[in-house]
Amino acid sequence: MELISPTVIIILGCLALFLLLQRKNLRRPPCIRGWIPWIGVGFEFGKAPLEFIEKARIKYGPIFTVFAMGNRMTFVTEEEGINVFLKSKKIDFELAVQNIVYHTASIPKNVFLALHEKLYIMLKGKMGTVNLHQFTGQLTEELHEQLENLGIHGKMDLNNLVRHLLYPVTVNTLFNKSWFPTNKKKIKEFHQYFQAYDEDFEYGSQLPECLLRNWSKSKKWFLELFEKNIPDIKACKSAKNNSMTLLQATLDIVETETSKENSPNYGLLLLWASLSNAVPIAFWTLAYVLSHPDIHKAIMEGISSVFGKAGKDKIKVSEDDLEKLLLIKWCVLETIRLKAPGVITRKVVKPVEILNYIIPSGDLLMLSPFWLHRNPKYFPEPELFKPERWKKANLEKHSFLDCFMAFGSGKFQCPGRWFALLEVQICVILILYKYDCSLLDPLPKQSSLHLVGVPQPEGQCRIEYKQRI
Repeated sequence: MELISPTVIIILGCLALFLLLQRKNLRRPPCIRGWIPWIGVGFEFGKAPLEFIEKARIKYGPIFTVFAMGNRMTFVTEEEGINVFLKSKKIDFELAVQNIVYHTASIPKNVFLALHEKLYIMLKGKMGTVNLHQFTGQLTEELHEQLENLGIHGKMDLNNLVRHLLYPVTVNTLFNKSWFPTNKKKIKEFHQYFQAYDEDFEYGSQLPECLLRNWSKSKKWFLELFEKNIPDIKACKSAKNNSMTLLQATLDIVETETSKENSPNYGLLLLWASLSNAVPIAFWTLAYVLSHPDIHKAIMEGISSVFGKAGKDKIKVSEDDLEKLLLIKWCVLETIRLKAPGVITRKVVKPVEILNYIIPSGDLLMLSPFWLHRNPKYFPEPELFKPERWKKANLEKHSFLDCFMAFGSGKFQCPGRWFALLEVQICVILILYKYDCSLLDPLPKQSSLHLVGVPQPEGQCRIEYKQRI
């Protein structure tokens, strides 16, 4: 009897291993790879990510993998897998975003991993519901000051109007009162650089800076600005209670735990986090309200009942006032539902099972608030702007509706969510109290260029405003 040769044994072993791997791969989600090494479908995906994913959902179902720019991104676009995404110890938030933080703010990965939890706890404490009242008065004062610059009558793009209001208001409140420029030329420069940085933030997180010259220039401009101003920012104390601003508290932790070299980088990261989502949410909220006459009328009746009809007084907005104007809060939350980020992400550190699929370690697991918020099981008539649906939310106990994921969830839920909601509510109240406003253009479509953050409008949306007499 002849013995089987070593060569045959090796061939049979390789075949068995191949079949085993194939069997495992059959349990992986469908994968859209493309044909270009490393890039994959990056070019096609990057042109319009939301449209790309919508087509993939229709073709492959609610779970699928996209290979682009060297990354395997597995998308979960419906409710399946939410519990795994939020509770499984096999996936990790910090590992998912460390590369993004490194590319966009030049924060070394080891520094980010060492500081993230400490900074998160501090931010969550200072901006939590218990301390939120500390911001109400300053936000109101800052908004009144910026509204004076609009004059008594004008026409302008609503998105630009909101930017001119909230950029300085947010910076003066969270960073330092004297840090935001007051010279028109420098204000324009700040706007141009931040918008360039924000618009290509997502691309900057993945591509070499040499391919994004304008974005890279904006990033360097802000890092230099922070480096120049941080000594003055640290030295300035609150005139009221000698407390630290949010940026000062951040710098205190960064410099205590690491070195001063990382301070400008964390300043830039905090600036982007503070402005990138709150500003477009304020825009979309006002646009939705003004494009729905019945809602606009109900809001104006509520504002008049609380503050009176005149628009010239510099009213103070208290927490009690906000409780009496719940419709405005519902409008903000309904806007956030409709304009939620395309994805929030985690990294798979050990293989995890979702819907009988095995998601391998190394994949980026992408949960999609944008599509979850369009699930009719949780949000009937999901494409309609219906603020009244938020009556069912237990907002007194700071709970949102089921399946509402715009702020993330779990251990690292957005620490600034309550501040952002407060800021947008006060902004809407003061604009509508002071001015009679009307849209000159239809409600614009949202841009489909980005997955990260609140989508920007596609095209202009002009507003006419007249001071109430």
